[in-house]
Amino acid sequence: MTSNVNLEMPWYSLEWFSSTTFKNFTWENPLVLYALLAIPIFIILRWVIRHYLNQKLPVALTKSQIKSDLTNLVRFIPDILFIAFIALIILALARPQKTNEKVEQWTEGIDIMLVVDISQSMQIEDFKPNRLEAAKNVAEDFIDGRFQDRIGMVIFSGDAYSLSPLTTDYDLLKSYIEDINFDMIENRGTAIGSALAVATNRMRESDSKSKVVILLSDGDNTAGNIDPLTAAKLAAAYDIKIYSIAIGKEGKVPFGKDFFGRPRMIENTMDETTLREIAKIGEGQFYRVSDNEALQQVFDLIDKYEKAEIKESRYKDTTDFYRNYLIWAICFFLLWLLLKSTFISNVLQD
Repeated sequence: MTSNVNLEMPWYSLEWFSSTTFKNFTWENPLVLYALLAIPIFIILRWVIRHYLNQKLPVALTKSQIKSDLTNLVRFIPDILFIAFIALIILALARPQKTNEKVEQWTEGIDIMLVVDISQSMQIEDFKPNRLEAAKNVAEDFIDGRFQDRIGMVIFSGDAYSLSPLTTDYDLLKSYIEDINFDMIENRGTAIGSALAVATNRMRESDSKSKVVILLSDGDNTAGNIDPLTAAKLAAAYDIKIYSIAIGKEGKVPFGKDFFGRPRMIENTMDETTLREIAKIGEGQFYRVSDNEALQQVFDLIDKYEKAEIKESRYKDTTDFYRNYLIWAICFFLLWLLLKSTFISNVLQD
């Protein structure tokens, strides 16, 4: 985790030389920084040249006359100032910068209505733990994969009920889904036509360019006062695309327990004709699924098909800080000019 650094400090602040400040920089010319490695090489070469080539004046002194004094070290101050000047020029040439990048994403979004059967047959356990719970799980995963789409939900058995209007509050929507149970609607049966009519009513005033209904049921239309195909045609008139999913296996399926606690097997049949015709009218797709994995794959396919194009704009705000190091370099250079010809510099080199 990178620490936040105040880069609005005055140029004379010593914080410009802290390691944290340097870590927060990006460098326009990072290769220039390798020139800093040449500074110690320059110092060594300069010392060698002075040691072997400079003229020496032999002076005869006794050992007692040779004394070491810390004040002699001040003669190195001009050299240190000049080295600092060179190092700061290199830093300035490398162009330290701070870039703030802002990304804005948006999409026109899709309106999606999930229409889920909660009739008693959805308790059948050919899906784990049962058909309804499997549908709830994949619906929640589907919602997690959306971005700025409005999603609503209709549940139905003998009647149809709008559980949630179109919303982008996905957490609230998922909390509604978790609370779905078989006792939410008293009337028994499967009112597919009524469910489609309720979903269409929720979406008819939508101005979204793409409107989708995902209908999930395990039975034929046995309740309600609206024919499913008529409801599908009404949805199509509002440019609503319909994906229909028939959930359940044919043949013997487990449904509850017998007297001895063993799974009770019942015969399960399904007429896919109505669900197929609904998808055809709604210019969508029909799917038949017989296990949890197949159901998940179908929702993944729909998620892939019904993706809005996400657009983004990037804004970069780059601030240069080389001026601060250039000012420091000028200050060190002026000090070097001031001190190099004073008593601090020793003309006679040891």
